[in-house]
Amino acid sequence: MSRLSRLLPSLPCAAALAVGAGVVASASAAGPDEAMLKLAANSGCITCHGLEPGGKGPDGLAPVGPAWKDVAVKYKGVKGAQVQLTRIVLQGSSPYESHWKGKVSGLAMPPNKVAITEPDAKKLVGWILALPPAAKPKP
Repeated sequence: MSRLSRLLPSLPCAAALAVGAGVVASASAAGPDEAMLKLAANSGCITCHGLEPGGKGPDGLAPVGPAWKDVAVKYKGVKGAQVQLTRIVLQGSSPYESHWKGKVSGLAMPPNKVAITEPDAKKLVGWILALPPAAKPKP
């Protein structure tokens, strides 16, 4: 078990979405790699976000922020998505323009410029955008 795998379960709510055998075992071309998960953990991202959709946040509510695979699907093929999302990571988003309303319990993303550098944010966003869609549950 890696150091990261031991660290992640101790983080609040969304950490449960980003850890476990499903995360590490679901490797793909862009798949969850330990360096990106470590960067996300060290930057505080997994406090609100997880890798796979469908997880629950505190008290069984929807997670605070969208799952990264949902972000990848929503922005697939969108011109300028990496620049736009990197800016949101660094500067935050407006609660009045939430496009995840009803899907997550958070209203807006806080600015994270103190937690992650712009080059690291760009690298993390690029990795997120390259993630494959979540596997559909078998009937």
